[in-house]
Amino acid sequence: MPKSREFDAIVVGSGISGGWAAKELTEKGLKTLVLERGRSLVHGKDYITEHRPPWAFAHLAAVNHDLLKKDYFIQNRFSLDETVLHFFFKDSKSPYVEEKPFTWMRGDQVGGKSLTWGRYCFRLSDLDFEANAREGIAIDWPIRYGDIQPWYDYVERFAGISGEALGLAHLPDGIFQKPIELTAVERALRERIRARYPERYLTIARAAVLTEPIGDRLPCHYCGPCWRGCSTGSYFSSRRSKTRHVLQPR
Repeated sequence: MPKSREFDAIVVGSGISGGWAAKELTEKGLKTLVLERGRSLVHGKDYITEHRPPWAFAHLAAVNHDLLKKDYFIQNRFSLDETVLHFFFKDSKSPYVEEKPFTWMRGDQVGGKSLTWGRYCFRLSDLDFEANAREGIAIDWPIRYGDIQPWYDYVERFAGISGEALGLAHLPDGIFQKPIELTAVERALRERIRARYPERYLTIARAAVLTEPIGDRLPCHYCGPCWRGCSTGSYFSSRRSKTRHVLQPR
């Protein structure tokens, strides 16, 4: 890159936050530079363990405790296994002293942890925003749900969120695609809960997993190992948008 090149904005990191910031800035016409410490990664091609069966791994896709103690001694608190280690930065390369417990989960590629996040997307409600004032803890939030509802709508339309609308004030409904179907066991459990506790409702999680296509992103085909990367783009990451790769390293 020539030293004389100028940018309107510089985004540090390409995960969920950085990836979305880059999307917004470029769509508004700003010349944007995204800096990422991690390795380049080609969407789909570099999801090297996505559909690899357990018997193809050295430890049958289980946790290798010796390796984790050596290189992932902090992030191992979240039970990393050999199917996803290549997505995470080694703690041994950048150790730090914890005066208080602090678990730093670090992605190691373009796209960051947006390739391995849990995909659950729940809206905060006024029950959350009013909690401090109501309970006399810390300081009151300066906003309420109504202030950010339009932004929830905006993000959900773009990312694609599947879920079930319930009309609950403490769990606001969003812009949903059709919900992922419950299993037979889950449906039976929901019926028994409703029979015994009519005020309670079991539902599927609201997740950034497509059940209907958006552009060239395909609906989830329920292969299972989402955390290994999703070559169909069924779950949202900063590497995928409606019709193209959002962040493609060059």
